[in-house]
This record gives sequence, structure tokens and C-alpha cells, in this order.
Amino acid sequence: MQPTASTIDFPDLLYADLRRIAAAHLRRERPGHTLQATALVNEAYLQIAETYGDLYKKSRAHFLALASTVMRQVLVHYARRRNAVKRGGGGLKVTLDEGLALTPNSTPDVLAVDQALRTLAGQDARKARMIELRYFGGLTDQEIAEVMEVSLSTVGRDIRFGLALLNRSLQ
Repeated sequence: MQPTASTIDFPDLLYADLRRIAAAHLRRERPGHTLQATALVNEAYLQIAETYGDLYKKSRAHFLALASTVMRQVLVHYARRRNAVKRGGGGLKVTLDEGLALTPNSTPDVLAVDQALRTLAGQDARKARMIELRYFGGLTDQEIAEVMEVSLSTVGRDIRFGLALLNRSLQ
């Protein structure tokens, strides 16, 4: 049976965490993004429920880590669809008032970050996963340590070093 909004049964606190993670993902998106946090949460949850069932009952940290990854995948898929040449993606939007014309922002787009994380994962998968869990998943260092089964000091060290590699890749 396909899960629906009426069959979703998880605590309000967990839903609030999912909304927080979705909002963090969307803050990194381009201005005027059409996906809303609720839609991103629902899409991610339905994909997780279909594949993993009631994972949230086993481990909150693991569930939030998985949810963050799925949300990032949803956004990457959405960005690829938007940029598809056959749909006219990548074209410059022009307004009648030149003062309102859209300009590229200084933050990298979701596809650039995704590619940089994939590159980092090829070099060091653990560092890439920790960065994803912290910055996209909003997990604390303690939660990351639990999910990755490493010490807190390892989390801090890996994230610092991974961010240096990621920044180099994005420049």
C-alpha cells in the first residue's frame, strides 16, 4: 500500500525537525524557488516510508540523517529538471524593468554543491557524509557521532577538513 498523508503516523516533534531540515535546505536554494518546506517534507517522507517503513521508530538520528539525504536528492532532481534544455532551463529571466533583472547570486547552486559533495565523497566518503548531516540535515555533532559511530572529536576534525576540501572544489 502506498503511504499517504492520512497514514503517516509520527510524533509532532519529529515533524518539526523535518520542517527545520527542509527549511535549511530551501534557504540554500535560489530566490523564488517554487518548492515549499511542507512539500519537500512530504515528498521525502513518502519516499522513505515506501522504502524503509517505520525507520523513525528505531533511531531518530538515523531517520533524520536519511531524511536529509532524501531531501537533498529531491532538490537535486528538481534542479536538474528545471535546468533541462528541453524545458528551456538555464535561460536568463528578463523583466520589463532592468533594475529588477535577476542576477546570479554569490552562493553556489544546489547542483554545484551536489557535484562538490560527490567529488568529496569520492575522496573521503565519511567527511562528505558528515558535512551533509550537519549542514543539510541540521544534526548536532553528538547525533552525527551516533549515526557515523565515531567520537565527537572525530566529527569536529572531519567536518573542518572536509569543509576545506569542499570549499576548494566550489571555487
